[in-house]
Amino acid sequence: MSSMSRTGNPYDNARMESFFKTLEVEEVNLQEYTDLDEARQGVGAFITLYNERRLHSSLGYVPPAEFAAQDHQAQR
Repeated sequence: MSSMSRTGNPYDNARMESFFKTLEVEEVNLQEYTDLDEARQGVGAFITLYNERRLHSSLGYVPPAEFAAQDHQAQR
């Protein structure tokens, strides 16, 4: 799956837009970063949490990393 939308089709990018909204609401808007490095660290930590520990209802309440591992095992 591509993370970029086709020209003229904004719905292709809906998943990324949803992630960016979550990032903005759950991380960026709650912080007051002192500099760019601190912002990068905070966003990086959030992405790690989002992928490895945060439960996602659309994935059966498992983190994306666990879902991907389960999917990979099922395809073997």
